[in-house]
Amino acid sequence: MSRTGGPLGVLAVVAAMGVAAPGVVGAADDVPAKPTFTKDIAPIFQEKCQACHRPDSIAPMSLVTYEDARPWARSIKARVEDRQMPPWHIDKSVGIQQFKNDRSLSDDQIATISKWIDEGAPKGDPKDMPPPRQFPDDQGWNFAKMFGQTEPDLIIRSTPWEQKAGANDTWWKPVVETGLTEARWVRAIEIRPGTVKGRKITHHAIARLQQDDGDTIFAAGLDQNGVDQGGTFMEWAVGKQGEVMRPNSGKLMLPGSRITWDIHYSNGGEAITDDVELGIYFYPKDQEPKYRQTLHLMGAGPIDIAPNEVKVTQGFFVLRENGRIESFQPHMHLRGKAMSMEAILPNGQTTMLSYVNDFNFNWHNSYVYADDAAPMLPKGTILRITAWHDNTTAKKSNPDPNVWVGYGDRTVDEMGHAWVNVTYMKDDDFKAEIDARRARQTQSTQQQQQ
Repeated sequence: MSRTGGPLGVLAVVAAMGVAAPGVVGAADDVPAKPTFTKDIAPIFQEKCQACHRPDSIAPMSLVTYEDARPWARSIKARVEDRQMPPWHIDKSVGIQQFKNDRSLSDDQIATISKWIDEGAPKGDPKDMPPPRQFPDDQGWNFAKMFGQTEPDLIIRSTPWEQKAGANDTWWKPVVETGLTEARWVRAIEIRPGTVKGRKITHHAIARLQQDDGDTIFAAGLDQNGVDQGGTFMEWAVGKQGEVMRPNSGKLMLPGSRITWDIHYSNGGEAITDDVELGIYFYPKDQEPKYRQTLHLMGAGPIDIAPNEVKVTQGFFVLRENGRIESFQPHMHLRGKAMSMEAILPNGQTTMLSYVNDFNFNWHNSYVYADDAAPMLPKGTILRITAWHDNTTAKKSNPDPNVWVGYGDRTVDEMGHAWVNVTYMKDDDFKAEIDARRARQTQSTQQQQQ
């Protein structure tokens, strides 16, 4: 098995699938001699941290001003050096490393933060402080501006649920009509709890699109209990807000379709009533994309974990058509340790695509591949999903290593699957996409050599 750790392995992946070569994590070599907050640290916090670490957001403290950040200096150093913050758990030594939504800190950024704290965390000259980053006063719709809009074209809301203070976990599964009377192509989707306070009780929310499609390749299939899931449309969890389709690709919604919700509510310490909002952005009616996309649930095998055991399970998903893999999102619970996604090509070559080596249940990141790094896989490729669960005391989040653990919705139960977004292509289109990508890579290489 090739884990693409060295240059030859990387080149083999590029030749076989047309993916971009992963970036190499190198030593920090661009660290200021005397970093200060205003000149060196504030820009990093604005870029990578303040989306959560600002007043009235979900993080426990603000990192907007020097006065906000300074009391947390030691904790900041510990969390960034062990790469727990910002939450980005991809192993940087194997697989694809180019992502559209990479929130991780570079080696230089980590070294700069650490040096700043080691030297007493000086404030610096106020004149060096960058302009404050602007955030919406309320939740806002993150994708609306890119389409010249103030909100999505269609907003579908789940029916409200009241989670009472101290109540046990609840799974709310209403069905809501989309109201569509004609077929529409989707170019972006956002999903979120209806209010900021609702984020305290919403652990995750899955929206499944039920419609009479007739094309089984776009159905999610059965879950681990053998229940038909319908076609998965989008999922919200901390660390994920939605997805924008690549140019000329989209999801198809049909008239008479319905959204089947699967929302996990937990105790927020107070009575909170909330719903979940699904914001949908359509292509203009005269712009029909060429490629259709779907979000698959790819299981890693049955969950049956003995007390004090580290368990490895695997599952396999066969691509029945040529596909571009858009994103990879592991999903496990408190005993989840790691998950990988490998491609077994029709010629037998196996290569690692992505490996999350330090899964954290508090964050459910969807790793969205960069445009020229998204794997292009021929039909007949097998995607192998491997999950590791640690039911021992070594896993700090483990609530009880002395019990047997099986599959279930509760947080104390376990799951082991990946959400994988796939865009399907016919043979001629698939070849044309690979040729165009290779041409861009050749042009980029030539420009770098000039």
